[in-house]
Formats: sequence, structure tokens, C-alpha cells
Amino acid sequence: MTEISPAPISISDDDLKDLRERLARTRWPDAETVADWSQGIPLSYVQEVCEYWATGYDWRRAEAALNALEPSRTTIDGVDVHFLHARSPEPHARPLVLTHGWPGSVLEFLNVIEPLRNPAAHGGDPADAFHVVCPSIPGYGFSGKPRATGWGVTKVAAAIAEVMNRLGYPRFRAQGGDWGAIITTMLGAHHADVVEGIHINLAICNPEALGTLGEPTAEEQAQLGLLGVYMTVENGYAQQQMTRPQTLGYGLADSPAGQCAWILEKFQAWSGIAHPEDGLSRDHLLDNISAYWLTNSGASSARLYWESLAEVFSDFTPATAPSAYTVFPSELFQFSERWARTRYTDLRYYNVAAAGGHFAAMQQPELFVDEVRAAFRAIG
Repeated sequence: MTEISPAPISISDDDLKDLRERLARTRWPDAETVADWSQGIPLSYVQEVCEYWATGYDWRRAEAALNALEPSRTTIDGVDVHFLHARSPEPHARPLVLTHGWPGSVLEFLNVIEPLRNPAAHGGDPADAFHVVCPSIPGYGFSGKPRATGWGVTKVAAAIAEVMNRLGYPRFRAQGGDWGAIITTMLGAHHADVVEGIHINLAICNPEALGTLGEPTAEEQAQLGLLGVYMTVENGYAQQQMTRPQTLGYGLADSPAGQCAWILEKFQAWSGIAHPEDGLSRDHLLDNISAYWLTNSGASSARLYWESLAEVFSDFTPATAPSAYTVFPSELFQFSERWARTRYTDLRYYNVAAAGGHFAAMQQPELFVDEVRAAFRAIG
């Protein structure tokens, strides 16, 4: 079965009503005993956002934006893969797949798809135009949920390559952050015959490879420190999702407030900002959170950690496709250019951006678009 079918998104009124009713019945925990975020996301802020989610937020706005981007579906190895397909009006546009991560979704890209698709309408060069494809990772959002094991990052990358082939793009370019960066790296490692180039805004390189390069620079010492902070302070969520995704899933499936808090905290912690709404709109934050709640994806999205996280930090298979890497300065972990070259063996573009963090397409959409364009110009 290789056909592609239209797959407009249509959340039922009953599901939206159920969300509002569950939010109204939330049993809240007691408040944190500190005046900052060191114990997690503060009670008063979660209550404020959930009140807005129940009474002021408009999912239909987000749904209409998605449905304007040719949402479609195809089945690969028994799992439906849902994707957006924004064709460019430019006759020489090149196909580009954008892959999200956790706790993001295709909704991360809503403010960058149009300038990538139609740069001339946004003050850009028509030569930079792309036919943009944004898949939902299986288990996430509007894609199907795998009912068997085996759907790790290598298989997801193969599925994305097959989606592009079915769309009539036998050769394409790929971009990603978070899990999307890891999947994009797998495309560059295992599908270099069809991938013309990759651009990532999060790299994961072998810490031991740094020792082969001589004395670490001051920059690299700081980057090792970031890795240490992540491993000791910041990755509790990942350990839970890697080891017991099903147990976590009961709470995320039953409580929208719990799902909201689980995700919303990361938009603050990983963006280099004091508050999630410093540069990220509440509506855009809730678009992403709603994509998890309305599709009941808490457990199924977490299973990608069970499938692949141990591999991510132990298997550093080189990506041989032409590559580009943008470091956003508030990213969770970062790698110098020479360190990145130990894994991305044909690195043609490396840049440290002026601002932004883990959710670059949301937080710095114009800068993100500039980096994607510069990266693929350098790749050629």
C-alpha cells in the first residue's frame, strides 16, 4: 500500500468539550516551596495557562492553519504517517523535510513554512525556495501509534525517506532539531544516496572523540560542562520516558493539566528565557500541547525514548551526507566545529547564531529561516 491520501485534521466538538471539562475538574497539587522554577513549573502559572486553555484558547485556529498545508497520510509497515506538504510556487524549488522532536510537533514550524516555501513573498530570493514536507513522527500528533516495538530513530528515518519517495521526491534535503536532528542525522548516515544534504540545530557527538583532537579549547570545556549539566540535572524527564513510558502515560492521558505542565516546563528550561512567554506566544505553546492532548500521544511519544535514547548516547554512526550545523546559543548541548566534524564528516556549514535555543523555529523564526537558507546554499 503506497498511496497517499488527503488527511485533514478535524478534532470533534466532544473532544474539545471534554478537554474543557477535565480542566475545570483538575485536582491541583500544593504549591512549590521555592520562589523560582527549581522544583519544577510553578503552580500559579500552570493554573493561569490552563484557565486560558479552557476559556480563551481557540484550537480551531490552529486546526485551520494545519489544514491549509495539504495534510496527508500514507501507511508504512502498518503505521499511518501523517504529514503536511507545502508546495512552492517556484518551478525550481527543492524538496525539504522538516522533522520535529519532543515536546514539539509540526506546529513548531507554522511560522517558518511560508517563508521557506515562498521566499519571494517574504523578501527573500526565489532561488532559496523549498517544497516543504513536515511529518509527524509515528507515535506523535496526527500520525498513527506503533503497536509493536522497533520504531526507533533508524526506522523512523527510513519511513521519512519512503514518504519523500512516494511524494515524487527521490532526492531531498532534510532539517531537524531534537529527535528531528537525530532522525535527520540517521538520514545523513543511512540514506546518503538519496539525501542531498542535512541541516541540524542540535548535534550529538561522541564525547570521547574530543580526546582525539588534542587539548580541549575553553569553548569545548564549556560544552563538556553543558553535557554534564544535562546528564545530572536536566534529563530526569528523559530517564522516565526511556525506562517507564507506559507508567508515565496514565497520568498524561488522564489529566490535561498534567500534560500541559509536563511539556510547558521544557519551553522555559530549554529556551534560555526566564519565562516561557518571553518570545513564545501562549497560543503557540498551547498549539503544541494540544497536539499531544487531543491525539492522546503522551505515552506513545515517550516510547521513542524507550526505543532509542540509549542508542543515541552510544552509537555515533557518522553522517556522510553533506551537512550543516547551526548552534543556537541557549541550546541544551553544543559542539565546536572540529568536534562536530568527528561525526558529520562532510560538514560544509557551521555557525553560532545570534540568539535562540532548543525551539529555534518557534523562538527565532526569521533567524531559523536565514540559517536554513544559508546552510543549503553552502551545501549547494
